[in-house]
Amino acid sequence: MQESGSSERGTVRTAIDASPRDLRRVDIHPDHWYPLAWSDDVKRGKAHGVRFAGDPIVLVRTASGTVFALEDRCAHRQIPLHDGVVDGETIRCCYHGWTYDCTGRCVNIPYLGRSRLPNGVRTYPCRELAGLVFVFPGDPALAESTPLPSLGSSQSSEYKTRRYTREIACHYSFMHENLMDMNHQFLHRRVMGQMRAHLLGRRRGDDWVEVDYTLARERGRRPLGEAVVFRQRQQTLSTNGDVMTVRTSYPYQTLQIRTSDARLMLDLWAVYVPVDRDQRTTRVFGLVSIKRPRVPLLLDLAWPLLVWFTERIFKEDRWVVEREQEAHDAQGGDWNHEVFPVINELRDLLRRCGAPPPPRVISLEMQPP
Repeated sequence: MQESGSSERGTVRTAIDASPRDLRRVDIHPDHWYPLAWSDDVKRGKAHGVRFAGDPIVLVRTASGTVFALEDRCAHRQIPLHDGVVDGETIRCCYHGWTYDCTGRCVNIPYLGRSRLPNGVRTYPCRELAGLVFVFPGDPALAESTPLPSLGSSQSSEYKTRRYTREIACHYSFMHENLMDMNHQFLHRRVMGQMRAHLLGRRRGDDWVEVDYTLARERGRRPLGEAVVFRQRQQTLSTNGDVMTVRTSYPYQTLQIRTSDARLMLDLWAVYVPVDRDQRTTRVFGLVSIKRPRVPLLLDLAWPLLVWFTERIFKEDRWVVEREQEAHDAQGGDWNHEVFPVINELRDLLRRCGAPPPPRVISLEMQPP
């Protein structure tokens, strides 16, 4: 332990625990851009309430169409601002009409006027990109120097993109592990047939981990949803040398499937945003982009089938990660016996890049002389 202070009555020491942190208790690091809503959820002249790790945030789209983000509590009586009224480029609390601008400054109190105005509320850096409203919940001084994520093929006309969002009752780390570990294909045997993943290689850096797979079907028929993606060939994602690459670039995750001639056929981007303060509920924002065929109408006609197919996969993944969270909570800790090197490297990354733990302070009372 490291001594940090003393007095006549006792010594205050900061405890340093050298054992690995329980990953399921590592908070996500706030110094990144996180999507908190789809752009079309924030209507012009309306306010939309969201949460990041338990912190209430209101997204406001003004009369001019600009979006800004504030702490979702009026400084006066702590009433949620998302229940208020958007007035031009400001928002007014529904209770007493206190008015805030995009900087969080209180600019008017109807019964006092504009003199002797109190402090306002916290403001968050806010940007829109590709139909998502991103907020920077960490140190605002870092927002300008922190790039927004690349959303891959979702912004290309050569791809058709499906967006998805859902709340899942688990820590965000379970979501990273689920997508990174393709050895769980047995879970999807009723949808995909019996598939086996083959590890081709893995790479890592300071804030990223990446792995390549091929998948071989050992039993069962090729699902129609897979045929939508690999429509021009009868083979599966294995017999042609197609490669699946899964990458966590903290805090974002991608999955790409490329053919043997390096054509990108499927491009998935996802991020897992904690909703509650204990970070046991995660809101997933994802974009799945499929390469358009030479006749784009063919993919449009098959799109409902692809949605149905992916929803079945997502449903099974959701079920299993929620069971993992339940097991963790019931046992009071992480009792997993992980043997796959890729996942152990991913866990190290999530611990290293996650929010630092709060210091534990222990007061040791001194015995009187």
